[in-house]
Amino acid sequence: MQQTRTNSTEITMPQFAESVVSATIGKWLKRPGDHVEEYEALCEVITDKVTAELPSSAAGIILELLAAEGATVDVGTVICLIQENGGEGQLIAKAEVENKGNGSIAANANTEIPLNGDQSMRNRYSPAVRTLAEDHNLDLNRIAGSGLGGRITRKDVLDYIESGGSMQGQSQPAGIPSPIVRPQAPALTDEIPMNAPNVPVRSTGLHLSDNKVGPRVEVEQRQSSDSRGEYYIDITPIRNTIASRMRQSVTEIPHAWTMIEVDVTNLVTLRNKMKDEFKRKEGVNLTYLAFLMKSVVNAIKDYPIMNSVWGVDNIIVKRDINISLAVGTEDSVMTPVIRQADQKNIPGLAREIEQLANKTRAGKLTPSDMQGGTFTINNTGSFGSILSYPIINYPQAAILTFESIVKKPVVINDMIAVRSMANLCLSLDHRILDGVICGRFLQRVKENLESFSIETNLY
Repeated sequence: MQQTRTNSTEITMPQFAESVVSATIGKWLKRPGDHVEEYEALCEVITDKVTAELPSSAAGIILELLAAEGATVDVGTVICLIQENGGEGQLIAKAEVENKGNGSIAANANTEIPLNGDQSMRNRYSPAVRTLAEDHNLDLNRIAGSGLGGRITRKDVLDYIESGGSMQGQSQPAGIPSPIVRPQAPALTDEIPMNAPNVPVRSTGLHLSDNKVGPRVEVEQRQSSDSRGEYYIDITPIRNTIASRMRQSVTEIPHAWTMIEVDVTNLVTLRNKMKDEFKRKEGVNLTYLAFLMKSVVNAIKDYPIMNSVWGVDNIIVKRDINISLAVGTEDSVMTPVIRQADQKNIPGLAREIEQLANKTRAGKLTPSDMQGGTFTINNTGSFGSILSYPIINYPQAAILTFESIVKKPVVINDMIAVRSMANLCLSLDHRILDGVICGRFLQRVKENLESFSIETNLY
């Protein structure tokens, strides 16, 4: 093994962005003994900016994984050893890895943990493991876990199935503790088919045809004196990063907020008229968000202090208007950036909004997609919200939410009319911004939105 180590290639944690000094191993996509091609993804890496796949810089056989899933690793640290393709060395490496079996990944060594060793993670099952076990009618208590802390991995289940294992006639491996009582976890969401009889269909918000989906979480259930029991959700690295950023924002930034109501009746008419033609011509959806973003960047041009951050002894006003767009997934909220948004027209903004939203939900964002934002917009109205108090995207000076468009009676020239109305909610850093400047800014955004009409030229 020493000889193969000498000829092995070390894979180190790269620096994904200038400000990133460490990253977390989210999930290994390869295991010891697996063959990997050059540029093929080795693992998912999570930084405070984004989740990305780490490509292999060499082709060969995986010798060792030197960082556990969930471990935070400094930039430049060796996380994996690969025996490059070629000759006897590769065959020796592969044989030695195969002889090691399905050992667990330790922080600094790839040694197999015996069944009577650490079993602290034994009863934490990922959704993939639970689904696979249910599909094949397997008892997970009878499968040995090769993961950290005795955790059962998807590969363990697949190996068990390939070896002909089943619930019948199998004895529990020696050294595995008796299973704790695992009551059925309550459903995180109630999924109701949209075509079910007597089920009301939502009339507002985004994803009207979608079943409600909850976060993909890993759950550990523990016995409790309460007959209903309780269950625990693992804190993922992304959720931990979000928690740290939100805590930093509310701790360091003195938040204040203000709200204004906007009549978007003419905008609704314009979009309804143009959306089908726009879709055929541009290939993307024409959303209200593109109009809002155009209105916001034009207002920032008039009030550039909105596009700033708090410095140690000064206020730093950014010349480029880079809009951070809050995009929600089932697991988290990401804020990819549309750069130089003030230089784009509405079709250009609509294209970038759809591209970034698709990349976010597909988990394909890169660190560069997340950097350089100067002002954040969040379309909370897509979920039916009519009023919200957003937390500022640190270290920016403000964040704006666009609430749901609702038809309501409005007094116009002492007459009552039914109009399409929406609220704009602005959270501000009170060290930088005051009520007067923010009030004027919101009024300008309102004027810009209400200026759209059926005659507006999108180009």
